[in-house]
This record gives sequence, C-alpha cells and structure tokens, in this order.
Amino acid sequence: MTSDEYDRAAPFGTGDVKVGGNYAASLLAHEHAAAKGFADCIYLDPATHTKIKEVGAANFFGITNDNIFVTPKSPSILPSITKKSLIYIAKEYLKMEVQERDVPIDSLTDFKETGACGTAAVITPIGGIEHKGKLHVFHSETEVGPVTKKLYDTLYGIQFGDVLAPEGWIVKVK
Repeated sequence: MTSDEYDRAAPFGTGDVKVGGNYAASLLAHEHAAAKGFADCIYLDPATHTKIKEVGAANFFGITNDNIFVTPKSPSILPSITKKSLIYIAKEYLKMEVQERDVPIDSLTDFKETGACGTAAVITPIGGIEHKGKLHVFHSETEVGPVTKKLYDTLYGIQFGDVLAPEGWIVKVK
C-alpha cells in the first residue's frame, strides 16, 4: 500500500540520518497498512507524491522487465550498506545494469520483481503494491522472484563465507 497521507521524511530534513525520529514517523502509516492486510507502507516523495522513496524504514529496489536493478536515489533516504552491497552484487555477480534514479509510482508495470532491503529487512520481496485502490502484483504474492532470490543467496553466501567476497568486504578481527 502506498501512503499519500503520510511522509516518512521531509524534503531537506533528516531522512538520511539514522535517528529515532525518522523511524517514529513511519509508525502510524505502518499501523494503517497492517490494518488493511499489508506488511508495510510504500512512502512516496513528500513534495509531489509521485515517486517511490522507501518501504517502511527500508530501501526500495525493483527488477525491471528487461532485467535492470533499479533503486531510488534521494538525499532524504537513509544510506544503506545492504543497498550498496546489492548494487555491487547486481553489477558484478549477476552482470545486471544498475540504475539509481527516480522511480515513478505510475511505472509499477515496468517491474517484474520488487523488494525492500536494509539492515533488519536484509532482502524482503514485495508481492504487490496497492496504489489508489489498485493492486499491482509482481512475480508472485507468495513466492520470491528468481532475481531477488539470487541477490539474497549471493549476499547471504558472502556473509557466511560460502561465496567468495569482494576484496575488502571481509576483515578478520583479532
């Protein structure tokens, strides 16, 4: 479900900083989304409510129908090491084109898979997004899409040492 009523971060505000107030702003909208049966709320840009910014307190990503990894770029989005890692994995391991750019909410049909990513979410697939009363379903409402699964498996494999990590990603702590 998208939120046209609530904004998680204000333009030129502190949305890109990890502070409690940034999470508190999402609680009421999350409650409304949960009451409608959704896991969380998609936040749109506060100025025009036309571009996807975040999923709850996590970063948004999508896989286009022509296999491009897309994620919003905005000064009001919290920088995420998980998002940066997925960008690298998409480019270097899966050989995908990556675009950090505006993601218009009206472009949902361009995506075959979408998800949320972040420290707590790691990678959480999004089965569907309801916007203005219409539900757009991606790969499946119940199953993880193949590209999202590859991204997750590669990241998880790197974290647990089953997939060779890029230079500098793993540091032995003494």
